[in-house]
Amino acid sequence: MKYHDSMEQADNKLALAIKQLQLWHLPASPINYAVSYEYVSGKNTALIAQIKQHFSLGKKLDNFFIEELYQLYILGQGKFRDEIITEIDDLISGVQQNSESSVNFTSNLIKRIDDNITGLKSQNAQQIAYAIQQIEKASLSFKQKQQQLAQQLKISKQQSQSLKKELAEVKKEIYLDPLTGLYNRKALNKHLESWSKENPNKQVAAIVISVDQMQQITQKYGALISDVLLAKVANKVSSYVGDSGLPVRAGHDEFLILLPEIERSTAGEIAEKIRQGVEKLRFVSSKSGMHLPQMTISTGVNDFKLSQNVQTILNYTRTLVMDLQRGGHNRLTVAN
Repeated sequence: MKYHDSMEQADNKLALAIKQLQLWHLPASPINYAVSYEYVSGKNTALIAQIKQHFSLGKKLDNFFIEELYQLYILGQGKFRDEIITEIDDLISGVQQNSESSVNFTSNLIKRIDDNITGLKSQNAQQIAYAIQQIEKASLSFKQKQQQLAQQLKISKQQSQSLKKELAEVKKEIYLDPLTGLYNRKALNKHLESWSKENPNKQVAAIVISVDQMQQITQKYGALISDVLLAKVANKVSSYVGDSGLPVRAGHDEFLILLPEIERSTAGEIAEKIRQGVEKLRFVSSKSGMHLPQMTISTGVNDFKLSQNVQTILNYTRTLVMDLQRGGHNRLTVAN
């Protein structure tokens, strides 16, 4: 671990970490142990706050949540990688802009030389004629160099485009959930920060979606089948989100859709369409031909301004959904 503990301190923390995993009902895998060790050490305040907030919503710790904590707060897949990607993006854009400017500047310079040659030819003095001859040679040489530069810039542009594609793949690893293809919570925070800088009073509608009875499905059919079903539901959910919307996997069986500049009533209509769309899905095992269970979702709708405490509003909306699920499934509620 990163702490400079004595052997006795490390042994004590190890015992506490194992005991904590037992309290969380989690196996002592390397990732689970690393998160538990950070928790009992008491120094990783961000990680501890996330776990406490998770429990305050009445949720249990699961592999999805633990792995996310591990990546964000222990491996530090975060700020540094974000900044590097942003800097490289800016650098590539700058190189392309400078390259285009250089080509335009060179073309203008050659045109000016050509125009001056025309003017100088109107003089008859022998020395001027010699100067013109030299300028013509220089102009020809410069044109040849310019052609070489243009070819180099063309190659650089191709390389930068290739690099941009590679960066796009890296961004997918950082900002997309691998199972569902939706954005992860890191992307959520980044978008909220970006929107807030643009306009702190921007109105955003939020649709919280919880997949019904996911735990029971996992217990009955296994994690592989439940993951496939979850991915199918996520795909259906995202199909209702436009380019301006942000579909996020916010938990193991929870999705969040943010819709900037959308009224709460309109978001409610979208949520109802999503609920009906998921309800109509039918699944059959490709191997056995067995009909898999029908999937349904419970949804809650709210809205907020970015200047407000976004997390508090989202937590309140999640509570509405959880209350719904206690009374039944496949339902929609809109916050008052």
